[in-house]
Amino acid sequence: MSTHSDISFSKKRTWSHDLPISFLMQQGVENPGVLSLAAGLVDQGSLPVESTRQALESLLANPKMGLEALQYGTTAGSVALRTLLLSHISNLEQKPADELGITVDNIIATTGSQQYLSLVGEILLDPGDICLVAAPTYFVFLGVLQGLGARIVSVETDEFGMRMDSLESTLDMLESQGDLAKVKMIYVVSDYENPSGLSLSIDRRQQIVEIARKWSKSQRIFILEDLAYRELCYDGPVTPSIRSFDPSGDNVILTQTFSKSFSPGLRVGFGVAPLEVCAAIRDKKGNDDFGSTNLSQHILTRVLSDHLYYEHVATLRNVYREKRDCMLEAADEYFSDIPGVHWVHPNGGLYVWMTLPESIETGFQSPLFERAVHAEKVMYVPGELFYAVDQGLPLEEQLAPQKNHMRLTFGVQNPEGIREGMQRLSNAVKFLS
Repeated sequence: MSTHSDISFSKKRTWSHDLPISFLMQQGVENPGVLSLAAGLVDQGSLPVESTRQALESLLANPKMGLEALQYGTTAGSVALRTLLLSHISNLEQKPADELGITVDNIIATTGSQQYLSLVGEILLDPGDICLVAAPTYFVFLGVLQGLGARIVSVETDEFGMRMDSLESTLDMLESQGDLAKVKMIYVVSDYENPSGLSLSIDRRQQIVEIARKWSKSQRIFILEDLAYRELCYDGPVTPSIRSFDPSGDNVILTQTFSKSFSPGLRVGFGVAPLEVCAAIRDKKGNDDFGSTNLSQHILTRVLSDHLYYEHVATLRNVYREKRDCMLEAADEYFSDIPGVHWVHPNGGLYVWMTLPESIETGFQSPLFERAVHAEKVMYVPGELFYAVDQGLPLEEQLAPQKNHMRLTFGVQNPEGIREGMQRLSNAVKFLS
């Protein structure tokens, strides 16, 4: 008879258990007839099959380029791609690269921006170090921070994004508690935040750089700017990044992805950071994978150099603008007569943030989630997942997670599916109102 001793998992494994993304995926698989307003995926019909085919054929038609694409790449990524990324950043910022203080050496290509976010967390945060985040914010990055054993301290937001007065008062509180030296990072999704759809106002983009510099007393406090949705703008041009207000490049680390604006299947993202930070990222990434998928990088290089990219983005904006408007019109039709319900009208991104009366909770164990999934056959993401809990502070001294919000996405469903999903969801809410 054999005996099995217990497995001794690492602390990182313990810190990373029961992540909500796994539960959401499980719910989607176990309830195939459910209309999903939850999955943060992109529009299936607008994926760039023809552009990608052209780029791949162009790549493989040149034996030298084909051989390079099918070989190992470098840890930092293809020089050809990073050179094009430098031009891409300049185009988005409407400023030359030298004015932004960015060179090819400041850019690292990664497996989507999620890998870059994870790498930055790995090289900057020890267990017990502090990252300041908006309340609410991107819950998958909250899981990354949780998995590193970091403390996550929430900062209040309003319709213009993270509040700078709340950021200052939070830093002041941490200094008074002797914890300022543990603050390593401020994480901000500056454009069309996942989940709220809100953007950080232009004046606050400059202010947050000044605040980070002011409070970098014993060590540098970095702003980690996540621009995953930057190019999905529907009511105006691309706005200047926080990084554009930091021409020295000392305080802002920027990351972007082509998953939302082109294809998630290619899994290409990138980041811009000071050279010392880039060196640390390369060392860590070298241990992990010694370079993200070389073929994907070469395909994207052809997409950019053959001028296939911006045309696709323009088409995508039209597709998503129509779907966003459809969701907002359906919200007006099906929710406007329910007292205490209101929602954000986002100018870009993929999400609508809806607030219900405080008496109606939206969590996985709530009557609303049960009613929505099993009776009405529609799924949303509970808002409480986007609020952090700081294990280093008593609950009464921090922002309490709010339990009456829903994140709704218009990315996956077609307009008919969006309208049907919103009607079903309103039925569930009305049943409990």
